[in-house]
Amino acid sequence: MRSVVLGALLALGMSSPALAEKISLSAISSYLNDLRTAKGEFTQINADGTISTGTIYIHRPGRIRFEYNPPEETLVMAGGSQVAVFDGRAVGNPDVYPLKRTPLNLILARNIDLAANNLVVRHFEEGVSTKVIAQDPDTPEFGTIELVFTGNPVELRQWVITDEVGSETTLVLGALETGLRLPASLFSIVQETQNWD
Repeated sequence: MRSVVLGALLALGMSSPALAEKISLSAISSYLNDLRTAKGEFTQINADGTISTGTIYIHRPGRIRFEYNPPEETLVMAGGSQVAVFDGRAVGNPDVYPLKRTPLNLILARNIDLAANNLVVRHFEEGVSTKVIAQDPDTPEFGTIELVFTGNPVELRQWVITDEVGSETTLVLGALETGLRLPASLFSIVQETQNWD
């Protein structure tokens, strides 16, 4: 049953009557650079096969927030060049580490040019989607991010983060609402830490 659920989730938003042409790296870069603010629902497939859901907020450059739905008691956010993981079951301040230690840093950068700087490991077409696997060439040990796009118009549909030990976390995105005014407080680790207490 789990394989049926996972298969359905991974196919979300990717159905099309015909195969699509591979989207160029320049078109993908332009799309990401134009994606300044966004909000949407997500489904996360964790490395152990469990599934989580929630709402994602994006405010490029450098800011992202994952609010997980119950029964999860987790909040993950990036702001001020740091990532914070809040766990409602843990005592004390959140775990905080540099954003540059995660492949998400690649899509939250101020100016994205996937065709430059040896960021892209693979760029290929698969069915109706275009996939781009990227990593920071200066710190490949921090893992990779596989971005999945559909075209007409270009849209980010999911990503898969592979960490330094090979564990994969897949995030399937619902429809993104873009061009929003998102308050800075959504991405303030300091403020969230005060509220979390």
